[in-house]
Amino acid sequence: VQLQAFGGGLVQAGESLTLSCRASGSDFSINTWNWYRQVPGGQRERVATATRPGTTNYAGFVKGRFTITRGGNTVSLQMNNLEPEDTAVYYCHADVFIGRDPYPAHYWGHGTLVTVSS
Repeated sequence: VQLQAFGGGLVQAGESLTLSCRASGSDFSINTWNWYRQVPGGQRERVATATRPGTTNYAGFVKGRFTITRGGNTVSLQMNNLEPEDTAVYYCHADVFIGRDPYPAHYWGHGTLVTVSS
């Protein structure tokens, strides 16, 4: 299974950006999708989660500005009212069931850089 992320870029504070991530491969199903982010020299931190039943939750710093949406083998992160503090490399992550294995495996997409200028 491979995860491929799209949509990073440079925006100004207050603008919006949407990140997307697509899973590809064979004989798999996505259990939980996550978005993480990491600033240089910092730890990777969770941004948002979308579980299989459709429940979503967000890190406190999101403050209602971001929306995670899953559909099929894709997930998106709509980010509104971006702040310079949101500048980071964003990673998609998925817990994936492979074949009949009852335990999900963890997969990461490559990072996509989001830069928010003030």
